Amino acid sequence: MTDQDSTARSSTGYDRIVVGVDGSEASIEALRRAVGIAEKFGSRVDAICVWSYPISYTPLPAFYYPDRDAEQIVDQVAAAVFGSSRPDWFTATTREGSAALVLIDESESADLLVVGSRGHGGFAGLLLGSVSAQCAEHSHCPVLVVHDQAAEESGPQQ
Repeated sequence: MTDQDSTARSSTGYDRIVVGVDGSEASIEALRRAVGIAEKFGSRVDAICVWSYPISYTPLPAFYYPDRDAEQIVDQVAAAVFGSSRPDWFTATTREGSAALVLIDESESADLLVVGSRGHGGFAGLLLGSVSAQCAEHSHCPVLVVHDQAAEESGPQQ
């Protein structure tokens, strides 16, 4: 990257875009949208899949590895968007913790946070605690909540 590219990149205000991915169609669409923005503004994109051990009153199976599941998810989402070759301005990582808290933490060093919404409407959409709602309220940067177009077009689920 030349000095001129660096100046152009920093003047856009979108140097780093963070995307929360969980394997859902909405998160794939969120990554697609972030990539479109990144390509227009010369930004880098960091896709993050957050994992945690579930609260359980019984022992978890010895073969259960949520960190490996998260790595597979973030790789599958990246493959759905980029195919087999990822651009050098894209990174895919996993982190342990609460999805909302990790993404809010990542938003401190981001210029834009992009998350998917599962398109809940009615009472389900009013539930507190959804990742997208928490990110929208507490993020340290602007947040773009992307809906899964296919789910919206098919209408509410019964």
